[in-house]
Amino acid sequence: MKPHLSLITLAVSDLERSLKFYRDGLGLPTQGIMGEEFENGAVVFFDLHGGIKLALWPRPSLAHDSGVPQEATPVGFSLAHNVGSAEEVDTVLQQAVSAGGSLTKAGSRAFWGGYTGYFQDPDGHLWEVAWNPDLPPPA
Repeated sequence: MKPHLSLITLAVSDLERSLKFYRDGLGLPTQGIMGEEFENGAVVFFDLHGGIKLALWPRPSLAHDSGVPQEATPVGFSLAHNVGSAEEVDTVLQQAVSAGGSLTKAGSRAFWGGYTGYFQDPDGHLWEVAWNPDLPPPA
């Protein structure tokens, strides 16, 4: 196996609401909902830097596809988004809140020398927004 990340799938409770949050609120480009003609197929894809894709898929569809009961799929991770400055951390956090997310930790200096804060999207997925002087974001 050649380890790399190619797709991040978030199980969501309301696909339309999540599409609006990520597309309209955060400005991620997408072709919208596709696969609606298939049972358990409706999904939204976003292209991220580095060839990684973010997918939004209804919770029942992910449970069906994975064989894991829906009630057994807790949110147990965070996604991280690196930006170019401490000011940009605060801007992105505010953008997320304005789009319907909730701030869980305001931007603040981190013990490792950067600046970081956290928000949750409407489904409770946890995102860290960080400025790391030693790890600039992709161009």
